[in-house]
Amino acid sequence: MTPLAAATISPRRPVPASIPRPEYVDKPTPERFTGSEVKDAETIEKMRAAGRLAAQARELVGSHVAPGITTDELDRIGHEFLCDHGAYPSTLGYRGFPKSLCSSVNEVICHGIPDSRRIEDGDIVNIDITAYLDGVHGDTNATFLAGDVDEESRLLVERTREALDRGIKAVKPGRRISVIGRVIESYARRFGYGVVREFTGHGIGTAFHSGLIVPHYDTPEYDDLIEVGMTFTIEPMLNLGTHEWEMWDDDWTVVTRDGKRSAQFEHTLLVTPSGAEVLTNP
Repeated sequence: MTPLAAATISPRRPVPASIPRPEYVDKPTPERFTGSEVKDAETIEKMRAAGRLAAQARELVGSHVAPGITTDELDRIGHEFLCDHGAYPSTLGYRGFPKSLCSSVNEVICHGIPDSRRIEDGDIVNIDITAYLDGVHGDTNATFLAGDVDEESRLLVERTREALDRGIKAVKPGRRISVIGRVIESYARRFGYGVVREFTGHGIGTAFHSGLIVPHYDTPEYDDLIEVGMTFTIEPMLNLGTHEWEMWDDDWTVVTRDGKRSAQFEHTLLVTPSGAEVLTNP
């Protein structure tokens, strides 16, 4: 398998002036979030709408993942869908990110920049897309198969989705955030997968990343209490080999150190009295 290489990035796509922008667009860093991780009823309703739209965008873009299409064309599809529905693509202009979604192919763990490279038969492609709608964000991703994917990669994708589902089932009010990573890593370890540590789930709402950290590996370091009304993402990244990674010179694209493949799935969740509601279902 040929290692991925950077390709041509097209000019930034315009967003209609009528669509409200998040405060951070084209600033070096977002404003620091100082609100509560527990959301009020009005914010939750808005997040349901933003999450549903993001999920629809994810599925639409994913349906176009096939050999021959460029990741830039996938970006165009996601960008136009969000804008047509009055949403701003949250990644566009976030800390300088130049595109409206992240497309992470094969050994790219996360934050791949859509470009002129064509998807090849047998690739696995993660699409990470976030909608900013009515002042809140809905963030989601999924890994899609292009053409005839080998069994080892197909199982990695299937099991990464299962790891996310198990992480979601572990969410209960009164537990600690650290239970999520414990459940995910214990499952991933069965198959010898590396669990990425430095890139995590996060609190979300009016802020794209609120400051709450949701690790996917077993660590007691982040042990915030899970409370009813909290909203955050779980987004495990599992690798066929080492959990270690390197970053390209673009300061975004994160690849596995050993060049082996990585898969990821993500939902935005609301903590309910009995567990978690997934906000990013279409």
